[in-house]
Amino acid sequence: MERGKALQIVNQYVKNQSLINHMLSVEAVMHYYAEKENADVDLWGITGLLHDFDWEIHPTPEQHPSEGAPILRDLDVPEVIIKAILSHGSLAGFSRETRMEKALFACDEITGLVTAVALVRPSRSLYDLEASSVKKKWKDKAFAAGTNREEMEKGAAEFGVPLWEHVDNVIHAMCRIASQLNLEGNLSSPTVERL
Repeated sequence: MERGKALQIVNQYVKNQSLINHMLSVEAVMHYYAEKENADVDLWGITGLLHDFDWEIHPTPEQHPSEGAPILRDLDVPEVIIKAILSHGSLAGFSRETRMEKALFACDEITGLVTAVALVRPSRSLYDLEASSVKKKWKDKAFAAGTNREEMEKGAAEFGVPLWEHVDNVIHAMCRIASQLNLEGNLSSPTVERL
């Protein structure tokens, strides 16, 4: 499947820019991990890009992503992508078996927390964000209360990457597309080479 077709699906079903940015973030982190794993970068990236395509039409864990799967099948999305998307849902009942499925689960929630931390920094940027800053906010349960820290820990453990190393990887990957995410803040370029 080509990325252009995946973007058409996203544009057809997703109107909220924050959700699109989340999907782009997950795509970037999936690319990063596919490169590290010598896996199919396009396949992993498209899986990350499409993973929440149905959230606006199926906004509950009971519906998402299971009710989105038939739509993806009708759009000729490969079954390997659909199975990975199904496995990232907490109530869908699909086990995560492949490295790609485990990566998607590990990358989903954590990108939201990283974004939230970047936005409250004076720079409002990913470029100067470190895992230690995320760790400080992690302890404040009122901060980004909608993110599921238990799921983030579980995702990193299932994927086999220590949590704070994973956070650092997520930040590095998201820095690659900081301008697309509107997370450059008041920094025009990375203060330290992160890519």
